[in-house]
Amino acid sequence: MVDVSKWPLFMLLGSQEVASVRQACVFGSSANEAIYVTHSNEVYVFGLNCSNCLGTGDSQSTIVPRKVACLTGKKVASFSYGSGPHVLLATEEGELFAWGHNGYSQLGNGTANQAVSPVLVSANLLTKKVTDVACGSHHSMARTSEGEVFAWGYNNCGQVGSGTSTNQPTPRRVSNCLQNKTVVGIACGQTSSMAVVDNGEVYAWGYNGNGQLGLGTNVNQLTPCRLTALQGLCVLQIACGYAHTLALTDEGLLYAWGANTYGQLGTGTKSNQLSPVQIMAKKERIVEIAACHSTHTSSAKTQSGQVYMWGQCRGQSVLLPHLTHFSCTDDVFACFATPSVMWRLLTMENDDFLTVAESLKKEFDSPETSDLKFVVNGKYIYVHKAVLKIRCEHFRSMFQSHWNEDMKEVIEIDQFSYPVYHSFLEFLYTDNVTLPPEDAIGLLDLATSYCENRLKRLCQHIIKRGITVENALSLLSAAVKYDAQDLEEFCFKFCVNHLTEVTQTAAFWQMDGNMLKEFISKASRCGAFKN
Repeated sequence: MVDVSKWPLFMLLGSQEVASVRQACVFGSSANEAIYVTHSNEVYVFGLNCSNCLGTGDSQSTIVPRKVACLTGKKVASFSYGSGPHVLLATEEGELFAWGHNGYSQLGNGTANQAVSPVLVSANLLTKKVTDVACGSHHSMARTSEGEVFAWGYNNCGQVGSGTSTNQPTPRRVSNCLQNKTVVGIACGQTSSMAVVDNGEVYAWGYNGNGQLGLGTNVNQLTPCRLTALQGLCVLQIACGYAHTLALTDEGLLYAWGANTYGQLGTGTKSNQLSPVQIMAKKERIVEIAACHSTHTSSAKTQSGQVYMWGQCRGQSVLLPHLTHFSCTDDVFACFATPSVMWRLLTMENDDFLTVAESLKKEFDSPETSDLKFVVNGKYIYVHKAVLKIRCEHFRSMFQSHWNEDMKEVIEIDQFSYPVYHSFLEFLYTDNVTLPPEDAIGLLDLATSYCENRLKRLCQHIIKRGITVENALSLLSAAVKYDAQDLEEFCFKFCVNHLTEVTQTAAFWQMDGNMLKEFISKASRCGAFKN
């Protein structure tokens, strides 16, 4: 459960008021404004009220929460704020509201007049259901349930994506390269825009002076351009800082690019990067990334719950990801970002609430609820027949209804090691794999035997990330054995590129004669033994 009282502004609230909070966001140039939604769907605001961004109908600041009556009963689906400042709020019904500064028409209501109260943004969105919103400094974006992207507001660098640098007073669909694409995620830097489509491609447009678009140049883009540097990767999440960008792939890899004055890219230097570079490559799988367009701070969370931070942290430049004692990325922004704003709309749930995925993960290897156990190398692994049947065709075939009645409660496994089989079963509950590359070889064997193609790809990826001079030949041998052609080619190229070191390892001279002969022959054809 996120503790909202970690943000100083919420210390103004009493314990009863804090307990009533279901959703919240702290924003503002000094983290001096806040909005929160109660469990009864009442919306409250308090703080400085710069440019009327509290939406209370007047310009008065308040340290006492005030209700925004026109939003009462509206369930909030998405919330974002610009540093103008202006505010966007989308409801679960798909309505879009905006208020605050409007000098560049960033509210999308066709005027340049400030809005002291939330206004319904309807132009070109009347028949659309808005599911997600994002704000730059003075421009706005919205994503619809159909995967369309609309943008409006300040457009001096092309951040609206219209093909011109003329300001856009009302929402306009961003088309060009995105015309026939289904967008699943949007994000804004100060003056840049990003979109992720359903096949994992990333598109960028707007200001690119620091390389924050990741296109290999620092030239502004007036329309969406695909990041070819990420070709072959499936990106799940994009997060934009002030002038830098983070991307998370479906395999848990983290890439960063753009401005790096404070080390916010996590590369160990302060040099800007015009194209995506992988960071935290030797860490375990990343499951969440965090950045905010009003800060130079970055954060990431791993699958085991470790939280890292880097960039501008309380004024200090942290050049490499630093392991914290926090349990969530939100705490990084509460304690170390400048300003200490929230990077997303936080949702507070009861301590006993778990999602389906969290519940499954919690019950894996649990003797209390299992109805089946495997014994591997003398150790038990506790599981649930129903989960295995749902998640794996191998077990679905094994647990045929006519066999269920006589089925044993204990199944002995002797063809795979305990770490391998435990990791396989855990994968069925979590979709994650945590094994060193040497053990991933065994899991690759299992995945091949059980026809688990996605698991096979994950194993290949773990092996690629963990290849070294010492283990390269054994990994190559395994790739050949399990007919993993892509992995075989990767391991072979690695061996050729590090031929001198590889041929000096004990593994090289202990190779099977036929394999050694084939390796030397293939390497010779590539010109590896010229010198």
